[in-house]
Amino acid sequence: MGAAKILIADDEQAVHESLGIYLRDEGFEPIDVYDGVAALEGITSDTALCVLDIMMPKMSGIEVCKEIRKTSRMPIIILTAKGEEVDRIIGLELGADDYIVKPFSPREVVARIKAVLRRTQEQKENDDGCITYEALTIDLKSYTVTLHGKPIICTPKEIEILYMLASNPGMVFTRDQLLSRVWGYDFAGETRTVDTHIKRIRSKLDNSGQSWSIKTIYGVGYKFEVE
Repeated sequence: MGAAKILIADDEQAVHESLGIYLRDEGFEPIDVYDGVAALEGITSDTALCVLDIMMPKMSGIEVCKEIRKTSRMPIIILTAKGEEVDRIIGLELGADDYIVKPFSPREVVARIKAVLRRTQEQKENDDGCITYEALTIDLKSYTVTLHGKPIICTPKEIEILYMLASNPGMVFTRDQLLSRVWGYDFAGETRTVDTHIKRIRSKLDNSGQSWSIKTIYGVGYKFEVE
């Protein structure tokens, strides 16, 4: 089996040079592209992970992330310039697995890449990926949610939060815990992202007459309650 291919999409040559050195030292094979269109064209079945800069020619990293998530759960790390908070949050809500603020340490980026790949592999190996409560089914393998047999359109992170809560009925998760477990990193100060996701999940799921619900534990977080 060859080295894992890491697609780096950034229009700065210095980014490719610095990351390339560290990635090769760790046994990865970097694939260099310099705009958003080339990023989509450069993804193959054996691409292990994508690193996407938000600001790229032809197509932004956010748009590339959105296109990838239509068909794939490939791990994605977003690169964002300092101060681009709105874009960073949008990227996470679209299903990016992590974000890194520029300027960055190449060693840190490689460590994040390894952590995301390790977490992704552990999820595949340790989880049968399907939970059913009455009319609700959450399938993490196919990233689908059905209610009364009808598909519910959810973003990847909405599905992951719902699965995390439903697979631990009665357990209260703080917002920080959900950020850490679903996104796999401590996104300090961005707990409102969790609240936004929970609000959207509730608006999509009609639990009328069902024995389950997503409860808010005020001042703490959320839990999936089964009567």
